[in-house]
Amino acid sequence: MSSGKVVLGLLAGVAAGAVAGLLFAPAKGKDTRKKIAKKGKNYEKKLEKKFSKNIDMANKKFEKIKTEVTDFAKKNIYKSEQVAEQVAEQVAKQVKK
Repeated sequence: MSSGKVVLGLLAGVAAGAVAGLLFAPAKGKDTRKKIAKKGKNYEKKLEKKFSKNIDMANKKFEKIKTEVTDFAKKNIYKSEQVAEQVAEQVAKQVKK
């Protein structure tokens, strides 16, 4: 599931909960607003933790891929240098004949 869908679902749930809370709240409006604000902050903290976790995961994956690509490039540069040396040796042998 994409993170955009998760965020959209989370926001829809928060909005639905807030509306339901207002409609069925037995408490005074002031108390209800405080409860909603508190719940909103809790959801905000949870969402922030999820985003941080996803960003950390993405950074780790990026670093792993970067390392793999760098290693692959180094290995192939080394191989191409070896082939170039072999070709140069063969050319030198042909020129001497």
